[in-house]
Formats: sequence, C-alpha cells, structure tokens
Amino acid sequence: MCRSQDSSTEMGTPQLCDTGLEFYRTALAEGGADGEAPECLLAMGLLRVLPGSDHRLAAVPPDLALTCLTRPLELAVLAQQERIAEVRTAFAAADHAYHDVMRQARLPIRLLAGEEINPALEKAVAACAEELRTAQPGGGRSADHLADALPRDLALADRGVRQRTLYQHTVRSHGPTLAYIEQVTARGAQVRTLNEVFDRMIICDRSTVFIPAGADREAAAMLIELPPLVEYLIKIYELMWDRAEPVTYLEGHHRPPLLTDRTRQNVLRLMVNGYTDEAIASRLGMSTRTVSSHIQKASELLGSRSRGHLGYIIAREGVLDAPLADCERF
Repeated sequence: MCRSQDSSTEMGTPQLCDTGLEFYRTALAEGGADGEAPECLLAMGLLRVLPGSDHRLAAVPPDLALTCLTRPLELAVLAQQERIAEVRTAFAAADHAYHDVMRQARLPIRLLAGEEINPALEKAVAACAEELRTAQPGGGRSADHLADALPRDLALADRGVRQRTLYQHTVRSHGPTLAYIEQVTARGAQVRTLNEVFDRMIICDRSTVFIPAGADREAAAMLIELPPLVEYLIKIYELMWDRAEPVTYLEGHHRPPLLTDRTRQNVLRLMVNGYTDEAIASRLGMSTRTVSSHIQKASELLGSRSRGHLGYIIAREGVLDAPLADCERF
C-alpha cells in the first residue's frame, strides 16, 4: 500500500510515493515482483500482470505507461477543440453581420480626416433647418474661402436659417472678410468679433458640432452628435457670443470701427504676461508685424526705452487697469 498521505492531486492525477518508487525499482531489477503492489503504481500503469501468471507483476516502461494514461485525455481535449471550432463556425456569420452594421452605423462622435471633412460638413450645413453658429478664429479669411462660403450662406439665409458668426477683432481691418460680412448681414446674418475666440466651431441646429481634432484644423476634425456634449459646446459658444462686439456699418462708412484701443490693450496685456510676439499674434489672429507695431506705438507714447521698461511703466501707471475711455491715447 502507498504510505504517502497524498497519492493524487486535487484533479485526480496519481502521484508516485516513495514506497511505490522503491517497489518499482525492485520490479525492474528482478524482472518482476510478487505481493501487494502500491496503489500509485497500479493507478499510473507502471505495473502489469505477466502473461500466464495470476500474481506476478512486471514493470512497464514509463513512456508506455504515460502514453496509455494520457491518450484518453488527449482524445478528450481533441474532441473539445473540435467542438469549440464548430461553435465558432456557427457564430461566424452573425459576427460578420454585426461588424458590418457597426461600421455603417452613425456613431455619436466620429473622427474625420483630410478629405472626409468637407463632404461631411457640407452635408450637415445643407441639412441645417433653424440656425447655423460658427466661430472662425485666426483673423481674416482668404478670398477664395470667402468666395466659396458666400453662395452657401446666402442660400441658407433664403431658406430662413438664422446665422451667427464669431470672428476676432482683427477682421475689422481685413477688406475681403468685411465685404463678405456686409453681404451676409444685409440678408439677416449676425456677426460679432471678440479679442480671442475659443477655437473653430461649427454648430448645425442643436444636433451637430464640428471642432478641430488637432493643431492643423484642415487635417482632422471631430463630428459630434452626442446630445449632452452638443449642448455643452453650445453653452461655450453662447458665452463667447455674449462677450463679443457686434459688427455694424454706419451710413457713409464701409468699414466698422477697428477697436484699435482695445486691441492694443490686449496686445500689451499678453506682452506683460510674458508672451512672445509670435504667440500674441497667434492668439489675437494678427500678424507679428502688427503686434510689433502696437508695442512700438505704446513705447513711443509712454516714453519707454525697452520692452522691459515698457512693462514697468504699464504696471506703474495702471494702463491696463483703467477703463477703455481713459486709455484712448494707447
């Protein structure tokens, strides 16, 4: 009998005990063994009754015993693998159908790249029925872009679609953009300008929003139709709109006021906060040359000798703290 208290694992796999190993050695050395054999040897198939003998046991080579013991397990595993393959085959058609439908479904948030952007935008704008909100940072737009946008926006006005557009203050000195604004506002559109616009945004009704998906606005965009996120972006737009200045045309004047004083204050505020001319130009939608011109003009008026001295004077005199009406000379 086996003296081991644990001659098998929890899974039922037999384990060779010390007594069984010694009995097996004896059977190998003497060409067989008599007497009661340890149970572990019988369970592992390492002993068999000699032909023509009722009690004499012969030792079985371990590799043969192992094959006899594992073969049924291997056949069972093979049968299970075949069963798994059959189940997977049965589900294959449904899996293909599922992925096909998911690829064609309209997801609430989609990434558009390159040539996908304009067709999706044109489709959404064409379907706009109530209101089109846009925010266009970066200063004046190119003449070609404006020429493409004008017929579309006039057509929207003819369909009764309300249009609101946000630009930066710098468009007030950009001729092509002003000409475009004059034509669309004559058809009911509203245009306002702001010192800094959050980022480019196009909102069709209250259902679809386009925003950039990276620094290059032309390379990638996000199309958002998830209602909570759409409403959140609309709130951001409305906050910008409420802070913005309307663009209006006075009789006998083609261009609206340029807001030069306010623009110069914004340039100086960013300069005092440590921004470079290039960074200021990017944020305010103007050229670096214009930024330098504003800073140079302020230096001349305040009598500063350097950029650092200018910042000191601005802080000492409280130039940026005073109401705009008190800073008209800047």
